[in-house]
Amino acid sequence: MPPAFPERAAWGTAGSLRAWQQQALELYFQEPRRDFLTVATPGAGKTTFALRLARELLDRRAIQGITVVCPTEHLKRQWAESAARVGIRIDPEFTNAQGKTAKDFHGVAVTYATVAARPALHRNRTEARKTLIVMDEVHHAGDGLSWGDAVREAFEPATRRLALSGTPFRTDINPIPFVEYEEGPDGIRRSHADYTYGYGPALADGVVRPVMFMAYAGEMRWRTRAGDELTATLGQPLTQDQTSQAWRAALDPKGDWIRQVIQAADKRLTEIRKVMPDAGAMVIATDHEAARAYAKMIRGITGQGATIVLSDDPGASKKIKKFGESDDRWLCAVRMVSEGVDIPRLAVGVYATSTATPLFFAQAIGRFVRARKRGETASVFLPSVPTLMGHAAELERERDHVLDRKQREQDGLDDEALEQANRKNDGADLSEEIPFETMEASATFDRVLFDGGEFGLQAEIGSAEEEDFLGIPGLLEPDQVAKLLRQRQASQLAAQRKRAAREEEPAKSTTAAEDLHALRAELNGLVGAWSHRTGKPHGVVHTELRQACGGPAIPQATAAQVKSRIDKVREWASRRS
Repeated sequence: MPPAFPERAAWGTAGSLRAWQQQALELYFQEPRRDFLTVATPGAGKTTFALRLARELLDRRAIQGITVVCPTEHLKRQWAESAARVGIRIDPEFTNAQGKTAKDFHGVAVTYATVAARPALHRNRTEARKTLIVMDEVHHAGDGLSWGDAVREAFEPATRRLALSGTPFRTDINPIPFVEYEEGPDGIRRSHADYTYGYGPALADGVVRPVMFMAYAGEMRWRTRAGDELTATLGQPLTQDQTSQAWRAALDPKGDWIRQVIQAADKRLTEIRKVMPDAGAMVIATDHEAARAYAKMIRGITGQGATIVLSDDPGASKKIKKFGESDDRWLCAVRMVSEGVDIPRLAVGVYATSTATPLFFAQAIGRFVRARKRGETASVFLPSVPTLMGHAAELERERDHVLDRKQREQDGLDDEALEQANRKNDGADLSEEIPFETMEASATFDRVLFDGGEFGLQAEIGSAEEEDFLGIPGLLEPDQVAKLLRQRQASQLAAQRKRAAREEEPAKSTTAAEDLHALRAELNGLVGAWSHRTGKPHGVVHTELRQACGGPAIPQATAAQVKSRIDKVREWASRRS
């Protein structure tokens, strides 16, 4: 057998492997294996790893052909371009009607939908020669979907199968073909990855960018179909129905909330472009109509047009590529750019969609974390609602695909519904489903989530307090970002105390939301001090406090739960003194 790693010249001239890619490659060849699941955070370089592995298997004559299966048409072309750089010729234009591809190619790139349309054809192709199947974003092959059945039928006879995912979980309980599951002590089966490279390690290695989540609250007013006018404030405790309707009102182009948030995001983009001149921004919209309306807003705010990418546009792939190679400021998309598309210059995002499953959120945020050099920071603007705050707070948490779950996620559409909607028209106009008319929607800056902590006090749009955070330099190491956020928060707290001291009249009673916000700020200050004292990251300290005191992540914690954690961290500090 040839040595595990022959001359690098055989792999082309695409550059050396990252440490994790080298480790995964070595692990793969330690013993013969037919199936291999690699889980790596978005932006880590799964494509590069897969193509180096394919090149090695071709050189060893372990395989004779390659089939790459991916979610979208655009990704087919992206895979083919990347493969060419390591000397692998992939045909991205292959169709079922062809049946065969030219002998010039090592293989083809197809979508899961193409395989589902004629699984027997792809089974015949797989059986015709020793084939490596690369399944990109393999969670799309969930067995409960027709795609899963087709994938199993088409690729069961494959010589080798490599499954890739940055988010290998679904909110349903259907097993993914060719993925191994292990039963835990609790009797629940979870997916088992052969190699995992999570967001935390990737961040420590400088492979991905840290993310600042800029949360915006605000006052919403809408009229129901019955003619009743209702109001609610994002960022305050609300019922599920109130949250859902206030959230939709915030995203409605008829209101001012989304305009104000896009304007704030554009200010942040301007700051980042001082050190990343080609930095770009993207709005992820709920539907086609909203995407077009947001693009019109962007033109009004910046004086420049925005690239609009819609799933039913035959030129969508070319638009994505053109935007990626340009220095244009803004891109508006529905689901077309939510997964797998590589635009490393995207550094600012606006999460303007009502879809809130953990899977979709992780995929969406993955579009902004692809680092080109150390010190780059991503900024994602989003509504201050508990579901999204929870996802943001747990960004570094690694998830496995869990079977035997008794209950689906209840926040937004479940992933199977999203898949089905995506196949019919993944950017369908949902405006008819909105059960109300937006009367008024205005934004206020709420807080910043970063490294497991929360920073900042609520402030008006355009205020000096908001500018403090929008103006954070765009090129800083994560510890420098955290330090600066703590400084900005401390400065705001000091200014708040001075204003209170100057007040001659008795202070007005605070609302429960204001009290909770102050408690969060106090806890984050104490966590910052404990982090500096112990060397532990903020997120680790917050996790230890949750384990010690119980309760949910800080965005969902009650005032009593936050007070309990304040007392606990003070207790730790007194013991160490």
